[in-house]
Amino acid sequence: MHSQPSHQPPSLSAQQPSALRQDAASGLHYRLLSADTATAPQLLLLLLHGVGGNEGQLAALGQQLDTRVRVVLVQAPLAFGPGQFGWFQVSFGAQGPSINPAQAEASRQQLQRLVASLQAECGLGAAQTVVAGFSQGGIMSAGLALTSSQLVGGFGLLSGRILPEIAPLLAAPQELATLAGFISHGEFDDKLPLAWAEKAERWLNELGVPHQLQRYPAGHQLTAAMVQDFCHWLAARWLH
Repeated sequence: MHSQPSHQPPSLSAQQPSALRQDAASGLHYRLLSADTATAPQLLLLLLHGVGGNEGQLAALGQQLDTRVRVVLVQAPLAFGPGQFGWFQVSFGAQGPSINPAQAEASRQQLQRLVASLQAECGLGAAQTVVAGFSQGGIMSAGLALTSSQLVGGFGLLSGRILPEIAPLLAAPQELATLAGFISHGEFDDKLPLAWAEKAERWLNELGVPHQLQRYPAGHQLTAAMVQDFCHWLAARWLH
């Protein structure tokens, strides 16, 4: 990984994740990455893993951020195997991915409750809250932000897509305009092709959501360059 930009202090949250905790309001389990309780956090960042992964999948990303960020590694609610979790079931066919919409909506509502609980705990509001994730975690991050802009100020869609199923639930235009989005996608992604990121960009443009799209010579993965660019984007907007 590259060094951090000059406006960030050298203090990093390179600590090991905490023990697994459960949020009473949502039922979701999570680990805290930054345990610096001496200083009040400036930003609440929830990181959501992809299908078949677990809450530790994005720990290395969180460790690139300094201790002003309260990093929360969230475990998806559906168990698909030992140490393997997901936000909803999905199958891939000739027409593209097909999801279980009821599971996706239940997970979205659980994330709403978790965000509210964490905000109350650390004293931060929507303007200081970002949710980001890889693949299915990115799908959930974008879906939460676009439907619950009263809870979230920004989102990271890392090698994911935006579910068309959320269209009836979108927040009001004036709320969507307050969001900031970061999209990263591999040009050679064979699981969720680049066209999904370009479709997301077009939809966000129609909705008036400020965002940027970064393309990379990569497949369906989270590369060092993607992590670096996301962290720089995050720091430039929320850490001063």
